[in-house]
Amino acid sequence: MDKLDKQILNRIQSDFPLVSRPYQELAEELGVSEQEVLNRVRVLRQKGIIRHLGAVFDSNKLGFYSTLVAMQVPRDKLEETARIVNAYPGVTHNYQRDMAYNMWFTLTAASESRAQEILERIRERTGIRKILNLPALNLFKIKVDFQL
Repeated sequence: MDKLDKQILNRIQSDFPLVSRPYQELAEELGVSEQEVLNRVRVLRQKGIIRHLGAVFDSNKLGFYSTLVAMQVPRDKLEETARIVNAYPGVTHNYQRDMAYNMWFTLTAASESRAQEILERIRERTGIRKILNLPALNLFKIKVDFQL
């Protein structure tokens, strides 16, 4: 990554322009063309440096229910189980862990009862019985920006 890549990343982490042509606005700020910014963002995504580009909303403030879920999945069923779990729209941040409860993910749903329904469907589809629903008792949100 060169200086311009770092400038683009610093700017888009938490202050992405909310205008009809955000990459044009970034380009003007950085003194390059809109196409240059678009190309660099595309390459950074292809390299996996940018994993996701999108808005982050506080689901609880919007009236949704969210929870952390842990599952005890046999190693030979991890890939298949991950595909099933990840197919649900409210599932994010699915991670494999090196412990008995080896699959952890977040689930956001319209209500607690809807989340329970989804977890029951996951249980039925995967055959996994050991599933922990771990909703937050207190939220301690931190903001992380990586200054490059």
